[in-house]
Amino acid sequence: MATKKSVKKAAKKAAKKSTRKYSPAAGKQVETEMREMKAGKLKSGRSGKKVTNPKQAIAIGLSEARKKGAKVPAKKS
Repeated sequence: MATKKSVKKAAKKAAKKSTRKYSPAAGKQVETEMREMKAGKLKSGRSGKKVTNPKQAIAIGLSEARKKGAKVPAKKS
């Protein structure tokens, strides 16, 4: 049987783990970009080429969210 101390520790660890890194607004922006990509309407920035890679669509969505001021972690450099 688990002791009170171990139960508290597990609850604290679970609470720490569930902190949101991205705001709901950022998630919504990524969702929008993914829909555009699937419809074949998403274009990349400068070149204007059609985006077919889901990872690229996510990156574009996060970039747009960042520009709008949504809570998104800084880019890795």
